Amino acid sequence: MQTGNRTRLFINEVATRDGFQMEGRFIPTDDKVALIDRLSGLGYAKIEVTSFTSPKAIPALADGEAVMQRIRRVPGVVYTALIPNRRGAERALQAQVDEFNLVMSCSETHNLTNLRMTRDQSFAQLAEVIELAQAAGVPVNVSLSCVFGCPMEGDVPAETVMGWIDRFAALGVQGITLCDTTGMAFPTQVQALCTQAIARHPALALTAHFHNTRAMGGVNTIAAIEAGIRRFDMSLGGIGGCPYAPGASGNVATEDIVHMLACMDYDTGIGVQGLIEAAGMLEGLIQHPLPAQVSRAGARLKRHLPPLDYDQIVARAHGRDAGGQPAKA
Repeated sequence: MQTGNRTRLFINEVATRDGFQMEGRFIPTDDKVALIDRLSGLGYAKIEVTSFTSPKAIPALADGEAVMQRIRRVPGVVYTALIPNRRGAERALQAQVDEFNLVMSCSETHNLTNLRMTRDQSFAQLAEVIELAQAAGVPVNVSLSCVFGCPMEGDVPAETVMGWIDRFAALGVQGITLCDTTGMAFPTQVQALCTQAIARHPALALTAHFHNTRAMGGVNTIAAIEAGIRRFDMSLGGIGGCPYAPGASGNVATEDIVHMLACMDYDTGIGVQGLIEAAGMLEGLIQHPLPAQVSRAGARLKRHLPPLDYDQIVARAHGRDAGGQPAKA
């Protein structure tokens, strides 16, 4: 395992899209903008701001244009959005999105359930979006769902995953995200598949996207790093999931994973304390507890005061001999 040497990792925040789409309470536009502006100053490589899906399909993100147009753009941060189709792409271009993030599934059953299309139909529709983005000079990333397993089909063959990566790479996209949609991935599988994808397409910007459904998000992150992945999606507070995938709980929590990586001397460019403070703001917006651990417990070296009677405890302890009996005068 490689630790230390300040290996640089690039963190993408997805709470404001992947997370908010799962919330029952609509987060006001002003609050979304304020949270994103706060996140922009923390050192992220990329922030997935919103989705340009139909407001009828995802009412929680119906204000996508307003949010994208009002946020404060920080140099060096890529402000991306989920683009489902040509109409969404046209809206996104008007809002000056930095990158298109397109989504389809490697599982036929999940793609039909989630997108109401076969995989080939999705690919044809996304190919049109890619062409539009390229004409406008906007980079494209494709997030492939169910790469590590489908809750309805079971294992998805690695050859299937590689086939879809090949097809999108041939269209000239800049990046591919390997998504563990329902937390089915395990470390040796992650390492093998990521290694294969990197070897097959070394020029692609490959990102890993893990969920913590079965408490393996952290170890899967390390497995991906060992395979050579340097870009990761994470969600502040651990919120998020897929509304069309049974058992899809939240994404790995940004503060939990960044804290773990900092302990291992990886360079994420993000401070843990800033994430903890932002998570407090997020919890106030969604009005329920966050799944994350570090935002509750604090960083590993957080100090606590000893008991109020600590001085008396010390005095009594020093008044005893090695056997625990009161010391003789």
